[in-house]
Amino acid sequence: MAGFNRSSDLVLLCTPYGNWIFASGGDANAARNSGVPVQRVKISLFMFTAFSATIFACIQVMDTGSADTIRGLLKELEAIIAVVIGGALLTGGYGSAIGAALGALIFGMVQMGIFYTGVNTDWFQVFLGVMLLVAVLFNNYMRKKAMEAK
Repeated sequence: MAGFNRSSDLVLLCTPYGNWIFASGGDANAARNSGVPVQRVKISLFMFTAFSATIFACIQVMDTGSADTIRGLLKELEAIIAVVIGGALLTGGYGSAIGAALGALIFGMVQMGIFYTGVNTDWFQVFLGVMLLVAVLFNNYMRKKAMEAK
């Protein structure tokens, strides 16, 4: 299986469950009519996300020796923007784990670049806003193209 760099891409692209994930994100009604257990897929994805966040939080507490209540403040927005930078559509149904990883890499490089150049770090928030605006515009463009193709 050349071309697969991550097991998550293998799961998403080569298993029925991966097809169910894409179908549930793309069009829940069509997926439901095709026999996909949409609710079960969504609940399992939320549970996996919560489990992953719990493991990450435990590792972080063990590393620092304490918990900080504002450590993850607004990180969900940053995660969404990183995934969208990586090519996932806000409307769902399209994306990959490798794209999300590349989006997070770009996101982190810009954040560190702004810090190390000595520019005021508040400009990173401007970058977040611009990226979100570009993502929304791109998603609208892609949706229009998809509707024209039908």
